Amino acid sequence: MVFSSLTFLCIFLPVVFILYGIIKSLKARNILLVIASLVFYAYGEPVYVLLMIGSALFNYSFARLVSGGTDRKRKAALITAVIVNIGVLCIFKYTGMLVSSFNAVTGLNVPVPEITLPIGISFFTFQALSYVIDTYRGIVRAQKNFLYVLLYISFFPQLIAGPIVRYADIEKSITERSRSTDDIAEGLKRFICGLAKKVLIANTVGAVADTIFNASGNQINILTAWIGAAAYVFQIYYDFSGYSDMAIGLGRMFGFKFKENFEHPYGSTSMKEFWRRWHISLSTWFREYLYIPLGGNRRGRKRTVVNKLTVFFCTGLWHGANWTFVIWGLYHGFFLLLEEYIPFVRKIPKWLARVYMMLVVFVGFVMFRADSVATGFFFIGKMFSGFDMSAPALSLALSQLTPWFLIMLAAAVFGCAPLHALTERMRAGKGSVVSAGKTSALETLSCVTACVLLAWCLLRLSGSAYNPFIYFKF
Repeated sequence: MVFSSLTFLCIFLPVVFILYGIIKSLKARNILLVIASLVFYAYGEPVYVLLMIGSALFNYSFARLVSGGTDRKRKAALITAVIVNIGVLCIFKYTGMLVSSFNAVTGLNVPVPEITLPIGISFFTFQALSYVIDTYRGIVRAQKNFLYVLLYISFFPQLIAGPIVRYADIEKSITERSRSTDDIAEGLKRFICGLAKKVLIANTVGAVADTIFNASGNQINILTAWIGAAAYVFQIYYDFSGYSDMAIGLGRMFGFKFKENFEHPYGSTSMKEFWRRWHISLSTWFREYLYIPLGGNRRGRKRTVVNKLTVFFCTGLWHGANWTFVIWGLYHGFFLLLEEYIPFVRKIPKWLARVYMMLVVFVGFVMFRADSVATGFFFIGKMFSGFDMSAPALSLALSQLTPWFLIMLAAAVFGCAPLHALTERMRAGKGSVVSAGKTSALETLSCVTACVLLAWCLLRLSGSAYNPFIYFKF
């Protein structure tokens, strides 16, 4: 458990931000951010903050080891760091899954251990591991100041749900950052945009998705199934991209600049393009630290196929200890290979390519959302053959189509367009799109909109139950 939304917005964040502004020393500011991050993570589950500090200390030490000495010692230290990091992740995240699978295969009844999953362990483990590997590769120098490494791994805006940040990308920000009034203003607006995505859109469509996916089988027909699938497709996008927007915005408010994690993936025309735009930090991590070390596409077609399927198997498994995630990952890997070796997507009109891409995404996310593989296939089957128009199914479908849901669904579809990029171009005045006066009016409108959205979100949060981000559990 982390801070409730209102506690974070009304107490934690304002206090940290004000103290940060009062303090002028960069060293003191770094100490403040480390303390704030540890308090943020420790709230509710203080024992796991020790795990995160231990991870930071371990990787700090091994980064020092891989940066010097003989090649043999450096390689041994790197292998040890990889094994320990992945081993800890597996113990906390996959022990239950492995024991359950073993019982299913052997028919035994080995007790399944109940291990509480530390929030964000997949994110901070991958982030710490990338630091050690980049040090080994000579991309960054081993940091002698442990405080810098601890801040890098524990920084609260992106600690528990990304984006996964490489040390090379923010090393300068940690050691000599600055921020301007524009940084604070733009960061705050970006944060509010992400908050609105989560509170107004993701939570609304998510409630419908939960209702339908938790319904009994006789209530699911083709109409109900597609409503549920659409609701979840938009929920996971606005939930996760909303968190990324909040992290990027908060980072900018404190002088850090994180790379984009989503680039309007639902506007893609192929699955290959989709993965260049979806969860960019994770796909980049797997490409840099798994796909390329395995040989990439440099060792022939057969090896390339194996490498890509391995990457997408791990991508699915990274998301959770359930075979539904593994199937989702391999499913995406299959379509990427299909597009590469049977390039049909390049030969069809763009509108049809987008329909194909979204169809693949819809079916994939149904399996991703399902509690079990059997449930996932049942739901997918209903999407294409559930023509039973019985009263229970129709009643459930129609009851979900409330005016508020339809409005938020329309906003979700509209928001998938690259509006942020268009706004940035307008502000930059490229091609004399707008005059200086119109640019000023646009800035005023954006500020007013941000204030309205913040007030609206606070009102919604004050009257709703705790609704965590989906990726908190990963």
